[in-house]
Amino acid sequence: MSTTILIIGVMVFFAHFLTLQFRKTSIPDVLVLMLIGILIGPLLGVVTPEDFGKLGTLIATIALVVILFESGTSLNLSVLGKSLGTAGVLTFWCFALTTLIVALLGYYLLDLTLLPAAMLGVTLGGTSSAVVIPIVNALQLTEKPTTVLVLESALTDVLCIVGVFALLQIYTQGGIAPGRILGSVLSALIFAAVIGVVGGIGWLMVLGKVRDFPNTISSTLAYVFIVYGATEFLGFSGAIAALTLGITLTNFEKIGLNRLQSIDRNIVPLSEMDIAFYREAVFLLKTYFFVYLGISIHFGEARLALVAIAMVMLVLAMRLALTRVVLRGETYSLRDAAFTSMMAPKGLAAAVLAALPLQYGVPGGETIRDTTYMVVLVSIALTAMLVMAFPLPIIQRLYGSALGKQSAPPAP
Repeated sequence: MSTTILIIGVMVFFAHFLTLQFRKTSIPDVLVLMLIGILIGPLLGVVTPEDFGKLGTLIATIALVVILFESGTSLNLSVLGKSLGTAGVLTFWCFALTTLIVALLGYYLLDLTLLPAAMLGVTLGGTSSAVVIPIVNALQLTEKPTTVLVLESALTDVLCIVGVFALLQIYTQGGIAPGRILGSVLSALIFAAVIGVVGGIGWLMVLGKVRDFPNTISSTLAYVFIVYGATEFLGFSGAIAALTLGITLTNFEKIGLNRLQSIDRNIVPLSEMDIAFYREAVFLLKTYFFVYLGISIHFGEARLALVAIAMVMLVLAMRLALTRVVLRGETYSLRDAAFTSMMAPKGLAAAVLAALPLQYGVPGGETIRDTTYMVVLVSIALTAMLVMAFPLPIIQRLYGSALGKQSAPPAP
């Protein structure tokens, strides 16, 4: 027990060091943390995911919720409105084309039949909020591409979850109505957003009274967990609810709540101390999340690794071409566009969904699971390497040529 506590303390200090090194060397801390998890997990066998029991996935989910909420508090509503169209286009086409690429490679290279190949494609169709948001925040991109990437990662989580369960229903029941799928996606997004906004307004009105009690700095996070859990219980997207709740708490003036006299007198905004506390919580949970993700990686046969590399390379190439079209305006610098094209990492959501086909007895379920784990590892590693390489002049020239942008402004 004492050794475990010692390691936890050392890891927190080491994570601070990695954050500092990211600023100096562009080596993403998320990659190093995940490699540590792989070292002590699959390679050395010191710990396994089973050692954590249900606590492992629970804390990983808590990490995702807090990261999304804290990210929401950092988003500007006016920038959000301008970015919705761009985020929608990027989200839809990246999800659709990624699903197609992965499904085709699964069908032709992994000998999966059509339905299992489609499950693999949908599982890997999105990007990971828990990976994208910390990297984007550390890179300090401008507001608009940051907002686009945050929204994309949150929206694709919904598409992946709904898509996988729809395909599992086709497998178990023989079919599903397309209208039901569309309705599930829209309700998961719209109702979750409404719950987040209404929940945020309600919390702003009671926050002043809550602060009259001692030791309440963590009460807002507790409230976020309640909103997330209630939203998931109702069958909607808790991730979207957590994101919109954070947006509401820091953008209530732009929503117009301060113009309503009956409400304005009761509103108590978040303080700088609150925001600092949320950022520190994100830092600690992020450290756990990526070590646990590394521990959870399963290594399959060498052929799966080669297919995973091919999948990630093709997805990154597709994303590069799509970014050139979507972010072609002069308002996006080469640096913004290049990093947007790199942000295609997969995360714990994909790893969790990948286990479902095997549980349902889908043929090729083990191949789906092991391939997904390899893609998670490869996608995060390649994303990190591209981020590290971008400061090199030759890499900037290559991205400038590929994206149709001439030069990168100096990094902030």
